[in-house]
Amino acid sequence: MIDWSGIESAAPTPEAVAAVSAALRSPDPVERDERAYPLLARWVPELDPAARLALGDELAERFADPEIQARTFAPLVLAKLVQAGAYRPQWLAAFARWYPAEQDLRGWDDTLGWLHAVAHGADLLRSFGLHPGADPAALLELGAARLLAPTEHVWDAMEDDRLGFALALTLTREELTEEASVAWLEPVAATFADGEPGPMPPFASNTLRTLRVLYLLADRGVRPGWTDGGVRPLRHAAAVRERVAAVLAVAAPYAG
Repeated sequence: MIDWSGIESAAPTPEAVAAVSAALRSPDPVERDERAYPLLARWVPELDPAARLALGDELAERFADPEIQARTFAPLVLAKLVQAGAYRPQWLAAFARWYPAEQDLRGWDDTLGWLHAVAHGADLLRSFGLHPGADPAALLELGAARLLAPTEHVWDAMEDDRLGFALALTLTREELTEEASVAWLEPVAATFADGEPGPMPPFASNTLRTLRVLYLLADRGVRPGWTDGGVRPLRHAAAVRERVAAVLAVAAPYAG
């Protein structure tokens, strides 16, 4: 058991970081979400480079954890590590294996609290999307894979906003060509074109709503944080707007 009253005012020693990191996979939502996560997020800038890498290695392994809350809270702290400059290609590889494959997409559970796999994963996608070591085109393709993965769950906790935000920020990367900025949408268009009459599949509803968010941000620009910083234009905003509108129109002809 952690003495939270003492550890929250302590320095991030290796022992303290290990204890709080272990608490990040707790099924207790108060311990995990209200104590462990904010404390680790606060400590990340204070850690030396070696400690950041060690913590990142530990968290990347949790994408294969049998417990859903362990899998879905790892990307939140990994996102903070990447934002602080820490990066390993194997973290991205582990994330890419997990993100589109995760089946438990509940936002909230009455016992476990927030799980939010799609939203928390989108936060890490956003951090990777802005990191110069990560290929933005591959990250856009990863976002499309998450959108198109079969699911019975209709996102109901702003997951579409979080993923649209992550995709928009990735699309601000200067090295993106116009072709790469829109090529990742081709599988979405093809899947929509293959759709049949009848009830809309949950994945299609999730995808439509995410692309509408992306269109808005392509039109108005996107901030690097939820509320902070100046507005950034997407690298090829006009091309992205036109292609997103065309893809939306495959499923919703009134859109374009």
